[in-house]
Amino acid sequence: MTDRNPLSRRRFLTLAAAVAAVPVALHGREAQAADLPLVTADDPTAKGVGYVADASTVKNPAYKPGSACAKCALFSGAAGAASGPCGIFPGKAVSAKGWCTAFAPKG
Repeated sequence: MTDRNPLSRRRFLTLAAAVAAVPVALHGREAQAADLPLVTADDPTAKGVGYVADASTVKNPAYKPGSACAKCALFSGAAGAASGPCGIFPGKAVSAKGWCTAFAPKG
């Protein structure tokens, strides 16, 4: 017997379960990001890239006004979050208001 209905009951239930799982998966990711320790000024990588937690205090000539971690392509925190993961600092979070010399504007 051929299934002529492209959306059979089995396919519908599989699709419904997958859609229902998305918010749960995203919530877990946000919880993990919130658990990351913040990068400190003593961190060797932070020193190497001139990281500061508040871009308004930057004294680096490479800094351009308006640049901040939240606007960087390396920042993967949630929109509006105070901090989030950064590709430069694996396993650590940076301040969304921070800045470093690796800043790359989101495309």
